[in-house]
Amino acid sequence: MTASDLVFAHALSQGARWPHRLEDWQQAWPLGEGVVAERDGAVIGTAMRWRWGERHATVGLVIVSPQHQGQRVGQRLMASVLEPLGDRTVMLFATPEGRGLYARMGFDAIGQARQHQGVAAQVPSQTLNTGAHLRAMDRHDLAALVALDTAARGMPRDRLIAALIETGDTVVLDAADGVQGFATLRRFGRGMTIGPVVATDVTGAQRLIAHFLNRHVGCFIRIDVDRDSALSGWLERCGLAGVDAPAVMVRGIPAKPEAGVQAFALVSQALG
Repeated sequence: MTASDLVFAHALSQGARWPHRLEDWQQAWPLGEGVVAERDGAVIGTAMRWRWGERHATVGLVIVSPQHQGQRVGQRLMASVLEPLGDRTVMLFATPEGRGLYARMGFDAIGQARQHQGVAAQVPSQTLNTGAHLRAMDRHDLAALVALDTAARGMPRDRLIAALIETGDTVVLDAADGVQGFATLRRFGRGMTIGPVVATDVTGAQRLIAHFLNRHVGCFIRIDVDRDSALSGWLERCGLAGVDAPAVMVRGIPAKPEAGVQAFALVSQALG
């Protein structure tokens, strides 16, 4: 996949009724590597991989045009993106249609994500622990936010976090003993998306999310969370309906987050 392929990749995602803008492809592509399937000079399929450190990777944006499905194009795309990853642990988020293919390629379902979206409305702000407060990120926070994300995800994603901070709006949950969490909001798809959200507890995660909902009342907001994050019910009460529940699938030994911090929301279903 080259930069000149992105306009065709975007057209494929539109054909699949995915919300990605061309700008979303342009943000994801430089952080990873992709392959395209061509037939008679036309792009008919895509897949991408992102390497996180020496031991982990994610795979996503696997699309095959409807008229070429059932012809093993998806299998060949997946084989192409997986082969260079060797024995790395690989994570992806699978649609029901893709689960069978991924299972045949060695992936096991280990959980489920929940996609929530809707028009933001004013929500009550959560009460934080004594001494904790929200503030805008400054340039000195980058190392702390990368460390928090690494601990919460169990894999280093330095370039990803730096890129999100550069292009999005980041708020930090601070306390006397240092940074306890952060969340980023950026333009994506039909409106804006919140993620990642990293915090030490669910109250902190809710406070970070509420900050963005209250700042963008009337805007279309999306957030993808772990099913076990205890956020889905609260998000629905905030007006963000659950609309999808992709399976979390892993090939290899799943990443092990550190205790005391949790990744409550994904960057995206492609990037994890």
